Amino acid sequence: MTPVLRSERLVLEPYIPGDEEDFVALFQDARVTRWIGDGPSTEAADRALFGRIFPNVYDRNAFDVWAVRENGALVGHAEIKPTGVSGGHELIYALAHAAWGRSLGTELASTIVAYGFDNLGLSEIHATVAAENTASLAVLAKLGFQHVRDRPNDDGHVTRVLTLWKQHP
Repeated sequence: MTPVLRSERLVLEPYIPGDEEDFVALFQDARVTRWIGDGPSTEAADRALFGRIFPNVYDRNAFDVWAVRENGALVGHAEIKPTGVSGGHELIYALAHAAWGRSLGTELASTIVAYGFDNLGLSEIHATVAAENTASLAVLAKLGFQHVRDRPNDDGHVTRVLTLWKQHP
């Protein structure tokens, strides 16, 4: 069961069916999805993606997916899940354009990393980021993620694979 997580300004909680319009709006913003997967999808594809979260993720307890809220408003999306691309658990997040530039990305990523290490018992957490996505690379560098390899994409772009290892006291 995906737990509710709290940081200084954010609440991460499981989606509810009423979040569909805000989810679709977030993923229909080309500024937000520019670096996600293959870029912006159709509205129908985003609605279908939202619909699959409930039966395929929550009902099966497959991995953790959160609606990210600030003062009750949906301002982002976050996940931590096993992936073959990175070879382990991967941190995934997106913030609405209106939430950019206020260190919410760092706060969000830090919250998920702490959950991964402390609650999931992970020894390392990965992230995959487009080499051109300097903002996300900077957020992850602040948290101590290290660039471990590059993965070329079919379109000629490069994805950076980054890893953060748990620090033992």
